[in-house]
Amino acid sequence: MQLDFSIFNPKARALVGLDISASSVKMVELASNGKGGYRVERYGIEYLAKDVVSDGNIVNLEAAAEAVKRAWKRLATPTRLVALALPPAAVITKKIILAAGQREDDLEAQVEAEANQYIPFPLEEVNLDFQVIGEAPSSPDEIEVLIAASRKERVEDRVAVAEAAGLKPAVMDVETYAILASFALIEQQLPDGGRGRIVALVDVGANVMNLTVLRNGQQLYAREQAFGGNQLTQDIARRYGMSFDDAESAKRNGNLPDGYETELLRPFVESMALEVSRALQFFFTSTQFNQVDHIVLAGGCANLAGADEAVAGRTQINTIVANPFADMLLSDRVKAKSLLADAASLLVACGLALRRFDE
Repeated sequence: MQLDFSIFNPKARALVGLDISASSVKMVELASNGKGGYRVERYGIEYLAKDVVSDGNIVNLEAAAEAVKRAWKRLATPTRLVALALPPAAVITKKIILAAGQREDDLEAQVEAEANQYIPFPLEEVNLDFQVIGEAPSSPDEIEVLIAASRKERVEDRVAVAEAAGLKPAVMDVETYAILASFALIEQQLPDGGRGRIVALVDVGANVMNLTVLRNGQQLYAREQAFGGNQLTQDIARRYGMSFDDAESAKRNGNLPDGYETELLRPFVESMALEVSRALQFFFTSTQFNQVDHIVLAGGCANLAGADEAVAGRTQINTIVANPFADMLLSDRVKAKSLLADAASLLVACGLALRRFDE
């Protein structure tokens, strides 16, 4: 079995987390602070024109590679090794139970045989990897194994973008796992470290809002809704007669006419709060759960003025804005104010950067 890229076991130590999303390229480099914690060495964001990335697919490889190259140059790091991630829709994951005590070769052969049942493509068309999670809950003579597989072209597109920018892909992760790695740092900031609490992580990006409900780091529920910051950008473009890209730039830089906040921003933030409330209602009606203790807002929309207050007001649930860097030291190159403003959109990049510390 050809494991071209290790999803689970990075061989490299110095590593930059590289997140290629619908709206931007984001890079984060972390180092150890020498006391079991982390220091933010560098980070950078380079915005993408509309439709360079669509539905998680890189449509314009050249434009994406140029943005990655600009971001890396701005980072001014000697590190060329990068960890990338695939969107969840591009990856098939499955937990299987196998007999314990097998040799690595036999385990690989069994994983390949099992994968054939779950993957609707010929195995030569996919990148396949697996990780032993631990003893199976049902029997000490069995182990639980997580399989992850993706079509080769989905992996190759991201690899091609990184290589065209002069970088060397070392790890191919899944965005979901990268976010969970960052979430573990955020959860520690909640009362009692969030232990035993039900936490809703709401990630509002350019086009999609993802709700992930967790308890003690375990996912209880996930839902995706078509709602994102591009709706606000389109409202700005229509109202002020701008192109989409100009409207996006004006939104980010805050140089919009006086009426913008009351006429466009506030109604959008209220719509966002309503979408979060609706998503939580779906969670309550489709599971045995009937409460959420905390909401963590992430993604590019999390830092819109008044977003956390609007969500807290609508849901009556304690709401915070995600910041995986809150307990980290910062290098001289990182401006605390800028990082605070960007932190909520850096969960994937931060989670990927953490891969350099994997055992």
